[in-house]
Amino acid sequence: MQDIQFPLTLTFKISTFSNDFTVQDANGRTINYVKQKLFKFIEEVNVFSDEARSEQLYTINANKWIDFSASYSFTNQVGAQVGSVARKGWSSLWKARYEIFDEHKQQDLLIQEENGWIKVADGLLGEIPVLGMFTGYLFNPSYLISKTNGDPVARLEKQKSFFGRRFKVSKFGELQPGEEERMVLGLMMMILLERRRG
Repeated sequence: MQDIQFPLTLTFKISTFSNDFTVQDANGRTINYVKQKLFKFIEEVNVFSDEARSEQLYTINANKWIDFSASYSFTNQVGAQVGSVARKGWSSLWKARYEIFDEHKQQDLLIQEENGWIKVADGLLGEIPVLGMFTGYLFNPSYLISKTNGDPVARLEKQKSFFGRRFKVSKFGELQPGEEERMVLGLMMMILLERRRG
């Protein structure tokens, strides 16, 4: 994952049973196809170079069975671990909070939901027949990505769409190549987890 041209657009497919989405760069070029394996005891997500799945670039694996505070490791195509992301258990109940770690298990980035009330409203209204279909247009959470010193570097925003199927990642701060790679992989896993939570 090199020379990423931001902003990125992540679009979920709604015509398949699997939980998969494409990642396109600022030029509209597909740079990743992400597919979550279904019916597995331990979650596994595969990241490919394109929709044809011609080359698998990364695997994201949970460290244990589906759990409230599981961590997810990023492994590249040569089998080397390049980092991980972990949800911060209880602190994620109100506002989603994820920590991204490098290959030496040192935290270097933080993802935090900016407004917890949006998740609450989305969850409540989503249960109302008919009205629930429109929450994708009414409530669109955003997540701020920061360095450990608190400097914000990027933002992920859910775009107005039915079924919450489109997200945008904008970068406005400096990141090292390894940090950029881990940020994108961490956001991929976070979106899958948060989308499932509603």
